[in-house]
Amino acid sequence: MSQSTSPYAQRSYAGMIGAMIVAVVVAGGWYLIGRPNDDVKPIVGVEWTPQVRAARADGALLIYAPDALPTGWKAREARYLTGSEPSWHLAILTAEGKYVGIDESRLSVAKLVAENVDKNADQGRDVTINGEVWQSWTDSGGDYALTRSVEQGQLVVDSVIVFGSAPDQEIIDFAKTLKTGSVDLTR
Repeated sequence: MSQSTSPYAQRSYAGMIGAMIVAVVVAGGWYLIGRPNDDVKPIVGVEWTPQVRAARADGALLIYAPDALPTGWKAREARYLTGSEPSWHLAILTAEGKYVGIDESRLSVAKLVAENVDKNADQGRDVTINGEVWQSWTDSGGDYALTRSVEQGQLVVDSVIVFGSAPDQEIIDFAKTLKTGSVDLTR
């Protein structure tokens, strides 16, 4: 029986080595720059506006919140707790991945600052936003915060803090977008 020599059946060592080099280069390139990064998870936002509506309907706090988040920002958590110690919390990531939060309750401003910024936060200059005076705070880690409280007699009926690792001006600009509901001062 004679062996057939088809042009497709002929192999050379140089061709085989060349094919292996190409395969290794392609696999190495895929591994180094083209493979999916399993560590990066897409930021999935949570729906926060129903919490705002429910909290404002409750009337226990003013509920500082924007009508909409800035482009590229995602809400990560929204929580309203009703009852004798109502509280509102909205956690947001900016388009650059920086944190901005809103916490509101009947706690004192000092407690909100200690819990959300630092126990040794430094008070800065007051900032007027939409006709309201806010106190500014910073800590050694670069966090920035704005606070204000509403009192009736000796009773704090509402304290709010807007804080985070975003640049100071970005937090101030975000605070300018916040609106409130009405609060039932008899509660």
